[in-house]
Amino acid sequence: MIEELLRQDRELKRGKITSETAKIPWQELQRFFAAGKVMLVAPGLDLVDVAFALQEDDVEQVKTWTEALQVIPVPDDQAKQWITDDATLWAVVVKPWVLVQTISPEC
Repeated sequence: MIEELLRQDRELKRGKITSETAKIPWQELQRFFAAGKVMLVAPGLDLVDVAFALQEDDVEQVKTWTEALQVIPVPDDQAKQWITDDATLWAVVVKPWVLVQTISPEC
């Protein structure tokens, strides 16, 4: 019974994160970038999985991703390139962070 409730709670939280994920122009994230609050999620990772791990304070999983350079602060050169390209990215907020990920061609 408790396990089922925990599973349902996780599903609800993931659903909420999924519903808050959207495509957004990089230009609109500039003030968050300037404040050092934007994290880049590698293309091979699921943006919702990363957001959920941060929300749940899964220190070990987040550490694994950061050490593997799969979740990093957006580098300055990447930010400049996105401005040049007028890029749109997937984004989701997990306070205090804004997680972004490039949009794959399939989307």
